[in-house]
Amino acid sequence: MTRTPVQSPAGRHGRPAYDRDSLLEVAVVVFNERGYDGTGMEELARRLGLSKSSIYHHVSGKEELLELAVNRALDALFAVLDEEEAGHRDGVNGGVGGGSWGSESSGTTATARMKRVVHRSVEVLAAELPYVTLLLRLHGNSEVEQRALARRREFDHRVAELMARAAAEGGIRADIDPHLASRLLFGTVNSLVEWYRPDRDLTVQTLADALTTILFDGLHGRPAA
Repeated sequence: MTRTPVQSPAGRHGRPAYDRDSLLEVAVVVFNERGYDGTGMEELARRLGLSKSSIYHHVSGKEELLELAVNRALDALFAVLDEEEAGHRDGVNGGVGGGSWGSESSGTTATARMKRVVHRSVEVLAAELPYVTLLLRLHGNSEVEQRALARRREFDHRVAELMARAAAEGGIRADIDPHLASRLLFGTVNSLVEWYRPDRDLTVQTLADALTTILFDGLHGRPAA
């Protein structure tokens, strides 16, 4: 397995200097490479160039690092839903998503909101790629993982509710169970962690636009005018 290079922030006397955020960044890289269960504090200390006691100065252990990491991903995803709900209540959506989807920013239909949720979720995945990747690879083997998976189920439930409202208003197909439809949608979104890399010649905006268009409009070509 290829390891992702980790640069240690320089401290006094040439020793690595970390705060909790930079320590977490390295830990997430290692968790994704080796698996959370396969990573011990000894390996984290070695990759960080620190003693274990130095790590414990910042966190109580690798469980806290995992919880900080997956909560960062989950908080960003829930913020997408909260933005849409707040915008819907206020009757203003403020151009969430931007780009070609900004033209729908004044739309308060459930269908328009669902499109923006998908579009923004792609943006979150790209911005928080290592953290979302770790979240999607949890197995539920610890209390921290079980809590994170419970939050994922809550997210899925809220998306399914929005899908049901979109179907009820006629914006999307009503013959597919909304829970199944939301799983298929976000299964596609989540699959991006397996191949998307920010350094490729593909902007996040282009990626989010393309995926949202395919998911809601399909691949059928439009007849020439």
